Amino acid sequence: MKIGILGSGLVGQTLANGFIKHGYEVMVGTRSPEKLAQWQKQSGKSARIGSFAETAVFGDLLVLAAKGTTAKETLQIAGAKNLAGKTIIDATNPLAEAPPERGVLKFFTSLNDSLMEQLQSAYPDAHFVKAFNSVGSALMVNPDFGGLKPSMFICGNEQNAKQEVRKILERFGFEVEDMGGVEAARAIEPLCILWCIPGFLRNQWTHAFKMLKK
Repeated sequence: MKIGILGSGLVGQTLANGFIKHGYEVMVGTRSPEKLAQWQKQSGKSARIGSFAETAVFGDLLVLAAKGTTAKETLQIAGAKNLAGKTIIDATNPLAEAPPERGVLKFFTSLNDSLMEQLQSAYPDAHFVKAFNSVGSALMVNPDFGGLKPSMFICGNEQNAKQEVRKILERFGFEVEDMGGVEAARAIEPLCILWCIPGFLRNQWTHAFKMLKK
């Protein structure tokens, strides 16, 4: 399977390295190819760099790893026809351009809306699946918690797309918790706020969520 990563920041590069580690071919889409030259050199022949549109065409499955404020623009540049029919792992969070308040980040969405719902509405022919948004980049690929698998909460409207993403997440070392349709992103996206509070208040960034079940 070929993976297209839309976004070349820390999250995009981390996930790209994770996919390469697990044997996938990867293209990272960026507006600034020069900043990925070193990454491509280190990552070898499985790593490619392209525009957002080229990356959307390349990938059998796509990962949206752009900033929340640029997510819509990134998909627009990638091209609706290039997204149609494809599973898109949505790793974005709707973080506002404002500093945290006592460690609490601010969103530009409301409790009754989510960024993922907005993206799914704008691109109805694509199959968005929320994932990777509730843990730091250092823990996105096979995190080591002494044999305990952290939970990764996902949601999306398309069952086959969620099954595709489930297999990837299990390969990446997570226990998958399916929260249902796209509306569940209203609950999953704010987990980013909760995850970041210990970091901002106490410089603790090496934790993850776990759902306990009887």
